[in-house]
Amino acid sequence: MAHNISFFLSSLAILAALQLSAAVDYTLTNSAAATPGGIKFNNDIGVEYTTQTLSSATSFIWTTFQQNTDAYRKNVARVSVFIDDMDGVAYTSNDEIHVSARYFQGYSGDVKTEITGVLYHEMTHVWQWNGNGQAPGGLIEGIADYVRLKAGYAPSHWVQPGQGDKWDQGYDVTARFLDYCNGLRNGFVAELNKKMRNGYNDGFFVDLLGKTVDQLWAEYKA
Repeated sequence: MAHNISFFLSSLAILAALQLSAAVDYTLTNSAAATPGGIKFNNDIGVEYTTQTLSSATSFIWTTFQQNTDAYRKNVARVSVFIDDMDGVAYTSNDEIHVSARYFQGYSGDVKTEITGVLYHEMTHVWQWNGNGQAPGGLIEGIADYVRLKAGYAPSHWVQPGQGDKWDQGYDVTARFLDYCNGLRNGFVAELNKKMRNGYNDGFFVDLLGKTVDQLWAEYKA
């Protein structure tokens, strides 16, 4: 019975987040529409799927970060996505996400699943706190990939749990480590993100888990 109540409350939180995320305006511009990658984007992904994914990603991120009210979230009214003729995969600047048409032109797997994972990662950058620029870049990228992991969009080429050279190596390495930490204390990543609203120091790990980040990394590796 307790499990059913917990599931019901969790479902209500997700539903509420979905309704609120619809209040954010999502726009998409395919500035590479004449290129092979831009054409593939229009044919295989499209505007409607992309904007729906942005809204779903926003609600998932808010739920993951336990940001149930406006007071805990950034004040973002519009998120704009641009499909550009550029190298790389994607990057986010303020409330703009730039996605590489060239990357998806050369992608041989399920392109819809891949862009969904990429957009969950990039949307996390829109909503996450970064310690006023003081947090390690690897941690910022790791949190974004952690969200992608928890949403079920981790690609097969990611490292396995326990792999990596240092905790703030970034991306999949740090995402796996954060998943381990979250297993020690459910809601850890949400609480860590909340602490990073106004600044950052490694002591946040001690505050939340009672051990230094180096101790946690050593135990994770073991």
